[in-house]
Amino acid sequence: MSGLFYLRDPAAIYRLSFERVRAALEGVELAPELRPFALRLVHACGLPAIVQDLRHRGDPAAAARRALAAGAPLLCDTHATAAGILRRHLPAANRVVCTIDHPRVVAEATRRRVTRALVAVEHWGKALEGAVVAVGNAPTALFRLLERVLAEGVRPAVVFAFPVGFVGAVESKRALMELAAAHGLVYLTLAGRFGGSALAAAAVNAVLVEAEG
Repeated sequence: MSGLFYLRDPAAIYRLSFERVRAALEGVELAPELRPFALRLVHACGLPAIVQDLRHRGDPAAAARRALAAGAPLLCDTHATAAGILRRHLPAANRVVCTIDHPRVVAEATRRRVTRALVAVEHWGKALEGAVVAVGNAPTALFRLLERVLAEGVRPAVVFAFPVGFVGAVESKRALMELAAAHGLVYLTLAGRFGGSALAAAAVNAVLVEAEG
């Protein structure tokens, strides 16, 4: 197969990727605070059209940077979300927490016949206050997070909400958007069914690393 030509240099691939993402987004109107997110999200999924579905409240990047610089943890719904975080760029050796496989979470979810993601959010406990939250898979995690906000008055610093799928994803993100203003939530989400762990991680990485182009 020696006749195949393709880029092998990782730096060149990275640089060219972002050049092409920037070109694909040229002329697209975006709020300035959303442009770094748009670059990373499109880079992660290859679909420039998703930027039209971005929704936010406040300045998610600034809120996340302040929280992380102060040592706040990064709470993730799944290991896939956590695995995508560029941890070497975390400013304060911040903890990246995912409790979905904790034995108590697994046992309690089985007993209550609810998702592990839902119970995992309960097991974040007091760490949720002031934390950076990344939900990249489970609508039930986002729903339970909102229930905790309503019931306990807890406030994460920012929520990156990218649950995906045909059951609950649209509704959980809609609930976030409806409740955010009344309860002081800063968030970034993608309206509709599309989402996933790669996008949630990409949103966090947009805060940590400026895309090169």
